[in-house]
Amino acid sequence: MISPKRAATVRIAVVGLGKVAREQHLPALAVEDRFTLTATVSPDDAGLPGIPHFRSLDALLDTRPALDAVALCTPPQVRSALAAQAISAGLHVLLEKPPGTTLTEVEALTAQAARAGTTLFAAWHSRFASGVAPAREWLLGRTVLGASIDWREDVRTWHPGQRWIWEPGGLGVFDPGINALSIATAILPSPLRVDAATLAVPLNRAAPIAARLRLRTAAGAPVSMNLDWRQTGHQTWDIRVETDEGPLLLAHGGASLSLPGDTVAPLPDREYPALYERFHELVRTGASDVDLVPLRLVADAFLIGCRETTPAFDD
Repeated sequence: MISPKRAATVRIAVVGLGKVAREQHLPALAVEDRFTLTATVSPDDAGLPGIPHFRSLDALLDTRPALDAVALCTPPQVRSALAAQAISAGLHVLLEKPPGTTLTEVEALTAQAARAGTTLFAAWHSRFASGVAPAREWLLGRTVLGASIDWREDVRTWHPGQRWIWEPGGLGVFDPGINALSIATAILPSPLRVDAATLAVPLNRAAPIAARLRLRTAAGAPVSMNLDWRQTGHQTWDIRVETDEGPLLLAHGGASLSLPGDTVAPLPDREYPALYERFHELVRTGASDVDLVPLRLVADAFLIGCRETTPAFDD
């Protein structure tokens, strides 16, 4: 395992080679010279040319590889056991979002990593979108009067044939919705709580396809949230914040920021490269970063949400 105080190249394995790994993690690692992709793991994928590939994490660890870290890109239902196994092997762990299926299991992993002296990183990638940090800075010192979150997309485009996402622990529409909550909790200067929720669950599914939430900040500002996986055509990932000095709009999932009297055009997408920069910093300094607030808000929505049955949905 790499010494946490050394700014060396981190040897990493990507576990799970689904859509997010192929489209985001592997391209980010390909341009990130602080990491070396040492291996991949997947029971259903042939891997990459020239990179050792294994059908299970057990098979990888049995080879006693020269390895420092793993990025877990599997469905969340199996992530906790894999993370525990990796930590026990002395590895640093990056958890794709959501970091787990329950708060308790992620808290247990956090404690395990602290005992082992390894890094655990709950990777809320949307917080690294180009407009998020300047939005947070602009909102500091201003009074938030209210906010609205509008996150509507086509599940057939973004999660084609992914059965796990409809099963218990898969979160349904909250899988993208938790991205919005990760941004909102990062930029709003006052903590959020869930007051009410309505969850639309298809007759043939265990997880919601749409949801409406009423939240409020600790300072009392109302926040509405509209999630829907049935959007066709234009896809919507917007957060609008009303303040005493005018509205702030984060659009395109946080990639563009509009402020009163000024507009910042969308910048190049650096979410996942920036995510790995943060992971390297954590490994180098021997720290962990496991923020459970977005997952806690989703759990609260499931706890108090009113379920509405909708027609069966097949993708």
